[in-house]
Amino acid sequence: MTRENVTDILCIGCQKGSTSWLHSVVSTHPRTHIFPDSRPVTSTNKEAHFWDWNHKRGVEWYRTLMTPKDPAKLSMDFTPEYAFLTPDQIAECKALSPGAKVFYILRDPLARAVSAIRMHMLWRFGKDHDRPLRLDDTLFSFVRDARLGLHGNFTANLARWRAAYPDLILLNYEDFHTDRDGSVQRIFEHLGLDITEANQERLSKLMGSRVWASEQFPIERDALMFLQGLTYRFRMACEAELDMRFAEGERLLSA
Repeated sequence: MTRENVTDILCIGCQKGSTSWLHSVVSTHPRTHIFPDSRPVTSTNKEAHFWDWNHKRGVEWYRTLMTPKDPAKLSMDFTPEYAFLTPDQIAECKALSPGAKVFYILRDPLARAVSAIRMHMLWRFGKDHDRPLRLDDTLFSFVRDARLGLHGNFTANLARWRAAYPDLILLNYEDFHTDRDGSVQRIFEHLGLDITEANQERLSKLMGSRVWASEQFPIERDALMFLQGLTYRFRMACEAELDMRFAEGERLLSA
């Protein structure tokens, strides 16, 4: 069988938007293929990082990584950093995988930023860190390292990707919490997969779980308000251009 796509199922983010959880859910279906865990070349068996870390390895490296032994299976690459690829990079992706099903999960910009910052706090300080994050140079370094502007500029990222993949599926992270069953059912349907053929024991466990939840490190109010100001324009753009609204950030501000 000749494969149309190097990657059949492509999730481009957002970072801290339950991409790991969704990858685990979709992988319960026997028709999906997970590439081998090749750390540190890839990020586990979920993120191939071809266009950012591994492009120098060449297209054939990526094709070999992604191709399943059974050509009927659907290959998957869930790399959030793909969200802000350039038009030329997206055009290369389209040439390699013209029929890929592309998903983009959007999360409340403030809540996503807080979760990303906490991830960087975990990496730097460890899980037992108990000092609150303040509005200082440490926060500014996390903002830079987390690339909040690139990851959070949802509408600009979406416009570039939809130019190549007009049928891209846009998901709201909050739906995974308010209508998880319905959301997962719609995703399987879009992929042309019968959800009843999935490994029901694994799927049932995942439906009641979270993957890679952030450590709840304390963040002082002025630092939180700084992040609110930094991400507010992204929220407004989602409301104005996508008619997509979020509630998670408001809960953070009122806590």
